[in-house]
Amino acid sequence: MKSAIQEITPYIYGTTRLGHADVPYPQREKIAQSAIDAGVWFHTSRQYDDALEVLGNTFKNNAGSIPKLIVKIGWDNVSQLRKVLEENLKPLGVNSIQLGQLCLGGQLAEDFANGGDCYKEFQALKDEGLVQGFVVEAFPWSSWASLKALQAGYTHDIIDGFIFYLNPLQRFASNALWDEIHARQQPIIGMRTISGGPVHKLRDVPGFAWNKYLQARAVQIAPIFEKSGIQSWTEFCVQFAHSFPLLQATVGSTSREENLNEYIAATKAVQPLPEDIISEIQAIQYQWSNEFDMQAAPGTI
Repeated sequence: MKSAIQEITPYIYGTTRLGHADVPYPQREKIAQSAIDAGVWFHTSRQYDDALEVLGNTFKNNAGSIPKLIVKIGWDNVSQLRKVLEENLKPLGVNSIQLGQLCLGGQLAEDFANGGDCYKEFQALKDEGLVQGFVVEAFPWSSWASLKALQAGYTHDIIDGFIFYLNPLQRFASNALWDEIHARQQPIIGMRTISGGPVHKLRDVPGFAWNKYLQARAVQIAPIFEKSGIQSWTEFCVQFAHSFPLLQATVGSTSREENLNEYIAATKAVQPLPEDIISEIQAIQYQWSNEFDMQAAPGTI
């Protein structure tokens, strides 16, 4: 049976900004419409304030061209899966989604890691047509569950791939999970394409980086970006993500038309970065993961 992930667009419109009150509502609907017109997949969640309502209103005017969707579901036990899925489907005004992004916490993470009853529920959701497939979210503090399940073979035929922050400044799958994903040739979706903004602003503008570790990393990555000769940080980040053959798509959020157009342009005929640049960034990311990411408390990075 063909996996939904095989039909994915190389750029996925992230809808985080659609829920931000500082963006005028008409602008939010307008950018959502532009992304629909571009024919790209969407990534969304009930966590994004009223983004679902913005999308639901926009979808009403696009009955014949509702985009394919990745939606976050989870969280701490099996019984929450359907409840959280319904909390997303209803405001969106749709009956099913292409990919459920499994956010694993508490007992659900333990169940997933040990081949428990959650897999029966995943299959039931697929059999009922509510979800076509699943990708598993990974953060440094949750990678252990995916690693254990992958090594044990529990994910076979039920999980379509893995999704996590993947950009020059962040690779949030643990080193062990990253290596296992590649050893087993598992599809990847990268999130947070540009890591929060242009690298020079992250490095130089006080307060631009939401967390000081990003500013420190920008100091290390900026010279590599400059050495590449690529003028656009967005283009550099898209090329970085798509330099990994297992990557299917990268998710980037915006409320501005020009940024959406830049994302889309960067994913047309995308070329991978030179091997020496990828190797240099990868070596730094392995170090970051061991020395900082894996020591961070959940939600702090």
